[in-house]
Amino acid sequence: MHPPAAVLSIQNLRVEFGARVLFSDLTFAVQPKERIAFAGHNGAGKSTLMKCIAGVISPSDGKITRPRESRIGYLPQEGIHVSGRSLWDETLSAFGETLALQEKIDRLAAELPKLDPRSSPYAELLEEIGALELRLEAADPSRLKPKAESVLQGLGFSRADFQRDCGEFSGGWQMRIAMAKLLLTEPEVLLLDEPTNHLDIESQRWVENQLHGYPGAILIISHDLALLDALCTRTIAFAHGRAEEYAGNFSYFLRESVHRKEVHRKRYEAQQREIAETKRFIDRFRASANKATLVQSRIKLLEKVELIPAPEQDDAVMNFRFPQPKPSAHLVARLASATRRYGSLTVFENFDFEITRGEKFAIVGPNGAGKSTFCRLITAQETPDEGSHEFGGKVALSFFSQTHADTLDPTKTVLETIEEATSREMEGQARNLLGCFLFRGDDVFKKVGVLSGGERSRVALVRMLVQPANFLILDEPTNHLDVQSQEVLQNALRDYEGTVLIVSHNRSFLDPLVSKTLEFRPGKPPRLFAGNISYYLEKTGEENKAAAHSPAALSTSPTAKGNASSQPAGNRKDQRRIEAEQRQKRSKVLKPLENELEALEARIAEIEAAQHTLTQAMSSPEISADPDKLRQTGAALSQLSEKLESSYSRWATLNDEIEKVRAELGE
Repeated sequence: MHPPAAVLSIQNLRVEFGARVLFSDLTFAVQPKERIAFAGHNGAGKSTLMKCIAGVISPSDGKITRPRESRIGYLPQEGIHVSGRSLWDETLSAFGETLALQEKIDRLAAELPKLDPRSSPYAELLEEIGALELRLEAADPSRLKPKAESVLQGLGFSRADFQRDCGEFSGGWQMRIAMAKLLLTEPEVLLLDEPTNHLDIESQRWVENQLHGYPGAILIISHDLALLDALCTRTIAFAHGRAEEYAGNFSYFLRESVHRKEVHRKRYEAQQREIAETKRFIDRFRASANKATLVQSRIKLLEKVELIPAPEQDDAVMNFRFPQPKPSAHLVARLASATRRYGSLTVFENFDFEITRGEKFAIVGPNGAGKSTFCRLITAQETPDEGSHEFGGKVALSFFSQTHADTLDPTKTVLETIEEATSREMEGQARNLLGCFLFRGDDVFKKVGVLSGGERSRVALVRMLVQPANFLILDEPTNHLDVQSQEVLQNALRDYEGTVLIVSHNRSFLDPLVSKTLEFRPGKPPRLFAGNISYYLEKTGEENKAAAHSPAALSTSPTAKGNASSQPAGNRKDQRRIEAEQRQKRSKVLKPLENELEALEARIAEIEAAQHTLTQAMSSPEISADPDKLRQTGAALSQLSEKLESSYSRWATLNDEIEKVRAELGE
């Protein structure tokens, strides 16, 4: 039995920019369904290789080959913007080939009545229609719209978004649109450059599940180490103009790379000792006549030695420490019965929250749930509509937001921008610190105005780090950092004695740092979990699986301290009344919906069976030779497709309604 053919082959690939060689002689093959991670610091060549494979740029030398039928889908890190048509129409364009098949079948079927059924052109046209029908059946067009709905909702879009123009969505949502199309198209090779950067934690988990079950091969760049470890079975690491393969996930690469470097160092040192010993022998006996033959033999041996290259120096990781300000009072900040509204939209109501000195919180939740509003309130940038906010004594605040990058002076260099904000304690360290955050060599002399959005964000982050503060608020600080820069920041935050709030969904970054997680969800009160992100995911996973039938079970959900919107336990009489109301709602609302869903699923199975029977019948001699029967069968098949599409749409709506009622009942 032969192994499956590779879906992608890279042969002796070389990429250089001027005198700089990113990598050379890169050769590897990608097998069907493989998951490969690209590792290395920013600028090492990961994204460049993806662009070469996607055909965006051409390599300096080498070949990239793939089977003719193999398709490649590419999700870049940024730069995608679509406008001019609705989200729904743009998403359905992923099925362009399938829709074109249906159009071609309809067009050819209209030509059949014009031909003599006994003629050769009629038979040829009929055969072509049959082949197209088989391809269309394999694509299963009746499932396209329900599948598109499912993917869009999994990525965080609501049904109300479907008819909005794509141009109304921000950059992060534009990337979600592009990802939706790729997941629906299902190319044989999927190239993903930081796919989870703009996702909230729920969408991130959904995408991870989709990638685990994806039918094609995946090449991925990500700084989410937990994702790489769970998904990938091979790693290609880029460093110092070379690319090396590792037969394992990212953690395996980190361990094995250390081992390989140690083995290489020992081999190099052993060879250097042998060479030195040989040279000493030659120098000692060069003038001795009776040793001449031995000396010449050693000289020739030395000339033939294949030198092991000297070990390359690892990129230095700076042991950065925050400038330590005076400690704050025990109370750092408090919201009391805080309510915040924007017009008719209530973000949260009667919310109590308190953070004390030294605490480190993760802030999570879907986009639009209130995380940014909370950060602006807790930092006093905004005032609650009701309730109050107060800072404790001696609080020195520093806030990093992605929008702060837009406030930097575009006429100043990167180094000037940092040095003007540097505290006396950090003087002289600005350039080294910039190096830790991917500004190396002459990069520090670039004007801020010529930097990309990600580069400006890193400058804003470094500018915040060099200023003394005892209360840090960080909004997605790792989005544009490589693994090494994340390590620098993580180590600094671990040793930091102040108070920290971090808005992020980067589990591997957050887990060693935070001890509490604050969750925001649209239309629900914030909830506090006494643990890190892994603990939070474990608990919410249990909640999603468990059926909490009683009001008592509902009241045990962890809520933010003193939240006034949580329901009082009530007395036994109230509990019986609530239970009776829930039983009535379950009987009058939920049960009919569940019955309708069960009947609809049986109906869908009947339609699919009838559709399959008609599709087979169309290729039978009895029908294919009779134009009238062929038209009638085609019309019946078209009606079944319409019924199936309508049934699937109703099925999706019913599922949403059932989930909504179950959530209200606590199920």
